[in-house]
Amino acid sequence: MSFTVIAKKLKVSIGTIRTRFNRMIKDGTVNIIGRVTPEKVGFRSYSHIAVYVRPATLKEKVANAIAKLPEVSFLAMTSGDYDLEVDVMCRDNDHLVQFVNEISKISGVHQTKTTIYFKVYKYAQPDLKLLTKI
Repeated sequence: MSFTVIAKKLKVSIGTIRTRFNRMIKDGTVNIIGRVTPEKVGFRSYSHIAVYVRPATLKEKVANAIAKLPEVSFLAMTSGDYDLEVDVMCRDNDHLVQFVNEISKISGVHQTKTTIYFKVYKYAQPDLKLLTKI
């Protein structure tokens, strides 16, 4: 949605919208990132990898090492059966195998479990309207 449309909906000037937007970027409320459609740019193996870390005290160290890898599009510490959740975009399955082998060498990585996404139906930010009270 353009600044012009937002300004009209809020009944304020475009300058006001631009100022508020720039303030949100500066304070870190909004981050602008580009997101590609994986298959359209050549990523044919989009996958989720569950990482089990042992001993558990190495979770941060393992997460920091994985975060530096360029294939990683999402990384989070989780509760439940495994410790880290990693989404990766690889050129093909051979590249994915190389990636899994690479992270398996990181000290503290005990086990991995890989799930390949055959088809992604939705890939979006959450609707901010969900934050308003009913």
